[in-house]
Amino acid sequence: MIFIAEIGLNYNGNFDLIYEMIKKAKYSGATICKFQLGWRDGPGEINQLDQKKINQIIIWCEYFNVECMFSIISEKAYTLIKKFNFNKLKIASRSLKYNFDLVKKIVNENKKKKIYMSLGMWQKKKLPFKNSNIDYLWCVSKYPTYNKDLKKFPKNFIKSNLKGYSDHTIGIDTCLIAISRGAKVIEKHFTLDKSNTTIRDHALSATPDEFKQLVEIGTEIEKKVKFGI
Repeated sequence: MIFIAEIGLNYNGNFDLIYEMIKKAKYSGATICKFQLGWRDGPGEINQLDQKKINQIIIWCEYFNVECMFSIISEKAYTLIKKFNFNKLKIASRSLKYNFDLVKKIVNENKKKKIYMSLGMWQKKKLPFKNSNIDYLWCVSKYPTYNKDLKKFPKNFIKSNLKGYSDHTIGIDTCLIAISRGAKVIEKHFTLDKSNTTIRDHALSATPDEFKQLVEIGTEIEKKVKFGI
């Protein structure tokens, strides 16, 4: 199982808080800590990450022995991330809808890297690309996602050619259902304080204790699924 802790913008513009979030995510069992590049990153905005800051994030992730990954949301962000040698990249569903040319460019230039791609805003039945290095994640692009929004939740991730699930619900139960149905990648927003109102994502995020539960229970569910239970 791959468990992605989506730190994203939940550091609230306080860059040094990222250190503690990476630390807590690792101790909670995260496989990957994920950040967003190219979103709300203008002058004075909450997510200004430059080359120096990205390098520091890499150092912190290496220190805690957890993999680092970025969602690439703009052309400027892609130009910046190419200065580094990441093994994995993430494509947000908004990029598929609003900047498909950039997505095609990223896919064509990174055929040997793992690419995770969320399909929340993808309206077509056919998958965007057939490349074997792309793992598709089912999601709903609503923040938060409620039960009524999950009517098309996959019954079987393996048969639907979906590798995993990117979650925006409140709690961890929907992630556990996804694992029980064959999901091998779970992406869940991560926070140190769900009551924080700096951005909307805190309320739908998992705390360190919740994320730890997700990893521990999810790992056991995956084992039972392998045994055909």
